[in-house]
Amino acid sequence: MEHNLKKILIVTGETSGDHHGARVIKELRKLHPSISVCGIGGDELKKTGTELLYHSRYLSVIGIIEVLASASHIFKAFQAVKKQLQNAPPDLLILIDYPDFNLRIANIAHKKKVPILYYISPQIWAWRRGRAKKIANLVDNMAVIFPFETKFYEEVGMPVHFVGHPIMDREIKPQKNPKEIIALKKSSGNPVIGLLPGSRKGEINTLLPIMLKAAGIIKKKLPSAQFIIPLAPGIKRGFIRSILPQTEIDLIMTDDCFYETLEVCDITIVASGTATLETAVMLKPMVIIYRVSLMTYLIGKMLIRVPFIGLTNLIAGKKVVPELIQNDATPEKIAEETTAILSDPNRLEKIKTDLLAVKKALGEKGASKEVASLAYEMIK
Repeated sequence: MEHNLKKILIVTGETSGDHHGARVIKELRKLHPSISVCGIGGDELKKTGTELLYHSRYLSVIGIIEVLASASHIFKAFQAVKKQLQNAPPDLLILIDYPDFNLRIANIAHKKKVPILYYISPQIWAWRRGRAKKIANLVDNMAVIFPFETKFYEEVGMPVHFVGHPIMDREIKPQKNPKEIIALKKSSGNPVIGLLPGSRKGEINTLLPIMLKAAGIIKKKLPSAQFIIPLAPGIKRGFIRSILPQTEIDLIMTDDCFYETLEVCDITIVASGTATLETAVMLKPMVIIYRVSLMTYLIGKMLIRVPFIGLTNLIAGKKVVPELIQNDATPEKIAEETTAILSDPNRLEKIKTDLLAVKKALGEKGASKEVASLAYEMIK
């Protein structure tokens, strides 16, 4: 009925947030079928019936210098959300990650007295810890995905809920068997190395050439090694092929079968980010790498207050897998770390044992359902 119609505004600026948000909206529609949803997101949110005010593909960048290059898109998206808040305030604003953008949106919504649910907290534990109080003044409810995050908000008296990590909601049991995967399974005994250069074109442009050069070095040491890359959503084969002329490596590509690809890998070379947790959940050893612009790196180094960059190591509270960041992310060092792990069965088993502990720390399945329940209570 019309008087039961509730309006939700949802905002996320990245591919992973688009997936997480879509699952929340699907669960929320089970509780409240008549909700109307609009906001900023990607194709997954669009599939749920969300009206996109701006597509998140234009906003998904990392790094201070990189953000400046996308400033016009970010400004247009911000204005679209601001207009929506001012002209047609929703019954609930759901913010997902993307903190520098979303906290400015929260400030506008707070002034309009729109209730705010923030899902996937800004990483205040890594930098700007003083932000917790500011966030508490703006946000009505915080849903966190790491157990250690709750204390930062409890200390400032903010309602906070550990809901578990949303990657546990994904179907992580491999289901498909594309021809590329079948071929790799038949050639068992040859080491299979996954290359995971990220989901953004900028980071792929930066990291994949380095990974490919590392693959060339590994191939000389391990001639039977095979290399495979699961394409991130929205990344086309043609884009990857435009980078391939820089290498002689025969790179296998797969579409829409991330976990199936991981299943056949013995080890992965992975960009720091959510993919490290997805790899951990599959109990696959990895070498974490990352590079950003020099200015972004220098500023980040001054601000970041955690001992590790990789989420896998942060959750474990120790160095489970190697991290090669910025100047350390060279083809030679990546190849050295990868082959060292592959050639040491005891180390391989130790890493897998530690990754199992990381997987358990991520919580049980049901994060999306928990967040949907919080949202339902707030609009009810």
